Order: sequence, then structure tokens, then C-alpha cells
Amino acid sequence: MDYIHLRDMQFYGYHGVLQEETMLGQRFRVTVSLAVSTKKAGETDHLHHTVNYVEVYELCKNIVEGKPFQLIEAVAETIATAILEKFDGQVYGCKVELIKPDPPIPGHYKEVAVEIVRGHYNE
Repeated sequence: MDYIHLRDMQFYGYHGVLQEETMLGQRFRVTVSLAVSTKKAGETDHLHHTVNYVEVYELCKNIVEGKPFQLIEAVAETIATAILEKFDGQVYGCKVELIKPDPPIPGHYKEVAVEIVRGHYNE
């Protein structure tokens, strides 16, 4: 199994439970790891034999900067589902890490994140 990673994509969205999160918005960072086979792309050097990274980036951007969700779990789930549907037959599984670097939580911490894994990694 091979992997394609898009690391630390940065977007601005309006996800959260608190009113200030949905009104003011905040930064979100997303990393996706796609379980794929890169063999044919490596042998042929043709884009149509691999996953187009621009399409993955745009898909993530449209979700994070689109319709607000209350939970980052829902945002991550939506990204994973969209990737697996759009790239059916090319992506066997994906890992999505969604980071909320500045949630309105009192205290000292680096960030809040959720990481999910979806798909069929053993195909």
C-alpha cells in the first residue's frame, strides 16, 4: 500500500457549538493521508493514474469553508466520506486529521484535534 499525504492545509471556517465560533469563525488545519497504489502512476508518469492533489485540496477547502457544523468530528467525517466517494476505486482508505488551533477553551494547550480513519486498507 502506498500513501499520498496532504499535510497541514489551512482554512477558515465557522464550525463550533459556541455562538462566537459560528459568528466570528476561526482557523482550521487539515491533514489527509490517502491509501492508494502509485505503481501505475510511477511507471507511466501520467496524472490520470493517480489522485489529483488539487482536487483533494479543493474538496477539503469547500467542506471546511462551507456549511457550518457544530462538531469537528462531523467535519472530518464529511471530508473522509467525500474523498472515498469522489475517488472510489483509486483511494482504498483515508485518514483525516482536523485541528482546531484556537478553540475558546480556557487554559493552556496547543490545540484540539480529531483524527479518523475510514475505508478499506486491506484491499
